[in-house]
Amino acid sequence: MNTTEKFLRYISTDTTSSEDSGEHPSTSGQFELAKVLVMELLKMGIPREDLFFDEEHCYIYAKIRSNTMLKLPSIGFIAHMDTSPEASGKDVRAQFVFDYEGDDIELKAGNILSPDVFPELLLYKGKTLITSDGTTLLGADDKAGIAEIMAMADHLLENPDIEHGDICIAFTPDEEIGEGTEFFDVERFGADFAYTVDGGAIGEISYENFNAASASIDIKGCNVHPGEAKDKMVSAIRLAMQIDSCIPDSERPETTCDREGFFHLCNMSGDVSSASMKYIIRDHSMEKFEEKKQRLKAYCERIASEYSSCHIECDIKDTYFNMYEKIYPDNMHIVDRAISAMKALDIEPQVLPIRGGTDGAMLSFKGLPCPNICAGGHNFHGVYEYVCVESMDKIAELLVRIATSD
Repeated sequence: MNTTEKFLRYISTDTTSSEDSGEHPSTSGQFELAKVLVMELLKMGIPREDLFFDEEHCYIYAKIRSNTMLKLPSIGFIAHMDTSPEASGKDVRAQFVFDYEGDDIELKAGNILSPDVFPELLLYKGKTLITSDGTTLLGADDKAGIAEIMAMADHLLENPDIEHGDICIAFTPDEEIGEGTEFFDVERFGADFAYTVDGGAIGEISYENFNAASASIDIKGCNVHPGEAKDKMVSAIRLAMQIDSCIPDSERPETTCDREGFFHLCNMSGDVSSASMKYIIRDHSMEKFEEKKQRLKAYCERIASEYSSCHIECDIKDTYFNMYEKIYPDNMHIVDRAISAMKALDIEPQVLPIRGGTDGAMLSFKGLPCPNICAGGHNFHGVYEYVCVESMDKIAELLVRIATSD
């Protein structure tokens, strides 16, 4: 199944989400892509009564109805339309690397996609890769997932002799800013269980993810003329530095892997009078997650107590939780189904914990068990993002297999 044409069409629309807009969806570009997808689904042959576009919040729900008398589960497939605000998604210029030889790939702005830094590239010798030109992200997260789901739908609609139960499809906005399921209508979606097609390398399947929280720290210092500052000045930016120095280097993203959690300072700004810090806090273990949140608050309280003329406020909000408890053990048949489909297509399953989050985590807690499976891309959220063409095509086959196995 050819997913490339679809993928290139979707990445041409800038769907970067925004944490600051306060709107749902957060950006208008997501509406533009949604309208394209709605028209394509209709042209494929999905009846209007089986297609619903939530024009207020930008969710698409579609159904390919069962064509068998067998009692089969209703299976859902979900991908998100937005791309990360961590790198530009505007004017994406895709470039192809045919028959990749394992060497450096030169991008614009002096960027180099090198196997010395990204050794996974060597897995794709002889394959065709798609990258951006190095000035933007590519958008494989998650437009590769959209392309694969659309290719699956196209294939099933063109081949009505392939028996299947109800196939439920949804495309969501604002996943990258943690709001992808805020207005998701589980009942309208209609699936018994689902898969988010939002993972990395082909073969990946995950039913564990981080517990996640965001922390905002606001600091008020005491600004005094430096010539008269002795025993009076309290610099807010130096307090911010003290808070961050409390966090062990072993608990940061760049020093952790697998199920190890971290504190990540995403943004820090300010001056002597005031400063602000934004962290994300992550851990697979709920116990360690709660301890991390309390520890960050304790760091702030301890430093504030040392300076009577300063004030530090730490506000922590939970974002999402580990779906593991909603999948294991009662819903492991969903994972097993995907693993069996992979093996049937000679795809090596890789059951991995997600070092991040997914709409599936939130949906699992809303009563829709929803592990995450591969979309085929690498190096998401930045200019080094790439995807393998052969992986996208094979994943589209995988979705068909998941949807039609009994």
